[in-house]
Amino acid sequence: MRNDDASEVLTPSQLNTLARDLLEGAFPLIWVGGELGNVSRPSSGHLYFTLKDSRAQVRCAMFKPKSTWLRFQPRDGLQVLARGRLTLYEARGEYQLVLDHMEEAGEGALRRAYEELRTRLAAEGLFDTERKRPLPRFVRRIGVITSPSGAAVRDVLSVLARRFPLVEADVLPVPVQGSGAAAQIVEMLRDAIASERYDVLVLARGGGSLEDLWAFNDEHLARAIAASPIPIVSAVGHETDFSLSDFAADVRAPTPSVAAELMVPHRDDLLHRLRILEARLLNLQGQRLRQAMQRTDRAQLRLNAWKPRARLDLLRRRQNEALRRLIAGWRRQFEREEARLRHADTVLRASHPQRRIARLRERMAAISQRPQNAIARRLGNEALRLRGLARSLEAVSPLATVARGYSILSHDDGRIVRSVLDASPGDRLDARLVDGSLRVKVIGHDE
Repeated sequence: MRNDDASEVLTPSQLNTLARDLLEGAFPLIWVGGELGNVSRPSSGHLYFTLKDSRAQVRCAMFKPKSTWLRFQPRDGLQVLARGRLTLYEARGEYQLVLDHMEEAGEGALRRAYEELRTRLAAEGLFDTERKRPLPRFVRRIGVITSPSGAAVRDVLSVLARRFPLVEADVLPVPVQGSGAAAQIVEMLRDAIASERYDVLVLARGGGSLEDLWAFNDEHLARAIAASPIPIVSAVGHETDFSLSDFAADVRAPTPSVAAELMVPHRDDLLHRLRILEARLLNLQGQRLRQAMQRTDRAQLRLNAWKPRARLDLLRRRQNEALRRLIAGWRRQFEREEARLRHADTVLRASHPQRRIARLRERMAAISQRPQNAIARRLGNEALRLRGLARSLEAVSPLATVARGYSILSHDDGRIVRSVLDASPGDRLDARLVDGSLRVKVIGHDE
């Protein structure tokens, strides 16, 4: 029966438009999981396929460039998780899903679980920067928790041997993927901490999918890392991979090789630093020696204003004290050098560098002669200077004048007679000669 009201008659395009508006308004952004079928990608770059289960299917479209961002290759039979909006293709009157995101079903579930756990642990403060510990400046022993057969352990050991061969590295074997791997990693981590053998612990694993790296996204492992009193370096996966162990660890390294570089310095840098310190030490010793010589010179100038015998006694005491300090200083220096060489000899013996050991022994033999030679030279120089000072003092001594035939006249109170005006007739004087004294009486004086 035909409706006489022509205004209520719709064309197919009008009907499809109304249906499309109704579908798009009734359904928000939705997630749909299913199996891919009839996958096709024409030259336009768009992706067309169906999502189906055991009872039904729905047509889907993913337009360029969304389809070029996929991290996997869509193919028939693959289980996926898709997100999009429900709409109606008006030209055919078929409803379909227009997708803006699609991922493999297994990885998608893992990623959602990973994000939820990461958000929850971050809210607890487990990943806060304030609680992270710095790495020791010089590491003596490292524990590498990883698979003993993987490429990661070879990379770590190779870099450690090249940069700093004196460091000790223990491989603590654990499975790094699969069922039960996370629990074994946690147990090994706790055993390593309890042993108190290690300065740093490293969690290392090569790259892989999110499922391959899932053992390092375990909540128990993240909490064990955060509670560790020993600094922990996480080197899991490639540079673009992030796991919960990376966030919980004190240091995150993009690769196992970089982790090894972060933990130990390069031996060439240490040798350069040692050379700089040695130059500073020699410069400081030279400065202190020059200062001591200046103090000695100033003391000598002050001594020139004193009596000859007291000056000589003081000089002898100063010389003996300076000699004692010099000998003690050289002995201390020799003992430090000897201890340093013994330490270097011990270290080198551990690394078996036979040539360098022979050179260090020759150097130690040469150094052992330096203090005696320096002391002998210093004593000779001081003796020469003392003899010169004695000759100078003897030249200006009044006794030397008396020895040449002169005499020294003095009153009974010790006043020296330097002029005829210093004595009066009748005064009795002492005349000091080279072999004794005479008592004389002043009869008079001629002007």
